[in-house]
Amino acid sequence: MRTKNTWESILIWFKISKIHNENIISSNRILKEYGLTLAQFDVIAQIGIEKELTQSELTIKLLVTKANISQLLSLMEGKGLIKRRQEWKTKFVSLTEEGMRIYDQVVPLMEQFQTQTFSRLTDEERTLFLNLLRKIEKS
Repeated sequence: MRTKNTWESILIWFKISKIHNENIISSNRILKEYGLTLAQFDVIAQIGIEKELTQSELTIKLLVTKANISQLLSLMEGKGLIKRRQEWKTKFVSLTEEGMRIYDQVVPLMEQFQTQTFSRLTDEERTLFLNLLRKIEKS
């Protein structure tokens, strides 16, 4: 027999999954207009913040494998969005002019979309929600 705790935990999981899936679908719709995938957007956003990252730093920020990041960066380099340079054993990644143009256009759209997603929450509720998610993440 399910306890109230079990039932509520399952309900929370379903609600978070539903919101996440809807958010991914909507995000992909926005990004498709710019010919980007969510993974490509994440690369552009991360590099755009730092201006230049090592490939290793980017791998950690994106939580992907070295093989996956290499393939993703090769594709993006082919599209003219990023450029790579190597100093001895360290590979550096930065945005091209086209990558910066995309960054300047798409990041504000995605920020606006995410802000709108959580606009029904008060400032206090957003802070509480974020703290609760962090607490769950640590468990």
